Amino acid sequence: MTDGDTGGDVGGDQAERGERIAKYLARAGVASRRDVERMIAEGRVRLNGQKVEHPATFVTEPDAVVVDGKPVGGAERTRVWRYHKPDGLMTTHKDPQGRATVFDKLPEGMPRVVSVGRLDINSEGLLLLTNDGALARRLELPGNAWVRRYRVRVFGVVDEKRLAALAHGSEFEGVRYGAIEAGLDSVKGDNSWLTVSLREGKNREIRRVMQGLNLHVSRLIRVSYGPFLLGTLQRSEIEEVPGKVLREQIPGLAAPKRVRTRARREDVAPDAEESGD
Repeated sequence: MTDGDTGGDVGGDQAERGERIAKYLARAGVASRRDVERMIAEGRVRLNGQKVEHPATFVTEPDAVVVDGKPVGGAERTRVWRYHKPDGLMTTHKDPQGRATVFDKLPEGMPRVVSVGRLDINSEGLLLLTNDGALARRLELPGNAWVRRYRVRVFGVVDEKRLAALAHGSEFEGVRYGAIEAGLDSVKGDNSWLTVSLREGKNREIRRVMQGLNLHVSRLIRVSYGPFLLGTLQRSEIEEVPGKVLREQIPGLAAPKRVRTRARREDVAPDAEESGD
């Protein structure tokens, strides 16, 4: 796995210097590296009693790291859950408008987790959750090229030729969208079900592209994210992915390490503006 945060440090020198604090806190399940950087800028992270000034600060095994006055333990083993997100929930840790979020509705006893990508408030289906912020970022990167597949119900007359042409990219209201594979599954009256697949998407991309085809999306369900499937999960149901399956599906994922003292589950930073389909 290439994280792009090791600079020129190699070999023993890097081992002696430890791990950069942004990556360390992401692996400890505190927040994504992007959010950790924001927390550092806000003066909320301390190392051995001193306020951390830069996300490139290194942490070694004996160091004491504190976030918002609470000590943080070392990295836990990486864990991933499949969650069937119902519509009506925001995929964000804190919503300024006070709307219910995915993280408000998780079962008691869940560790602090972040989402791999997002689904907007009106979308439902498979959402991957992980306690490893660095892994979440890695799986979101366009270079990962994982296919995200959706079942989409639309209202309107479907032109199958225009639908097929989405595979060559499209443009709507001045925004250029990448290749989308879309096929018509069934028609009942003015409503149709489509299967739609994409590898990387912009905010609300499927809805906007369908609008460009004069189709209104009335239901959008993500059924797979890369090799992980929604399967038979019921709405609001969550299930952990076995470690063996994770290591088979995610190249370079390390074998599990001993679980250590973890950070608090309470949210430490809001997510960036919600995006997704």
